[in-house]
Amino acid sequence: MEKGKTRILIAKVGLDGHDRGAKYIAQALRDKGYEVIYTGIRQTPEDVVKAAIQEDVQFVGLSLLSGAHNQLFPRVVQLLKEKGAEDIVVFGGGVIPRDDISFLKSQGIKEIFTSGTAIDEVVEFIEKTLRNAAG
Repeated sequence: MEKGKTRILIAKVGLDGHDRGAKYIAQALRDKGYEVIYTGIRQTPEDVVKAAIQEDVQFVGLSLLSGAHNQLFPRVVQLLKEKGAEDIVVFGGGVIPRDDISFLKSQGIKEIFTSGTAIDEVVEFIEKTLRNAAG
């Protein structure tokens, strides 16, 4: 799939007001040729899912630093399923303890990127996911 046609929503869920990392990821993915929508801070899972469906994205990237990732990230996946949009791939990032990653993946989060992850790793994840979806 052509990068310019790949749409990605980057969202800050919960009460976390720090969005420097999310803005960095959004801009870096734009610089790599993707269409990126950034929702801004303090989004509910319901807001994120509504925006993802309205914007017809293939990916949702969730960012959280406040520690509520085990509740909020799976809620986004659950709501996408309820809305018939389980084909949207959800990944997450932020300050997430390594011990929580396996739980998040078991809840449908396809990948977790911790602080300091190189943007090329995120791009490789997106491209590999697109290749796998194409068959």
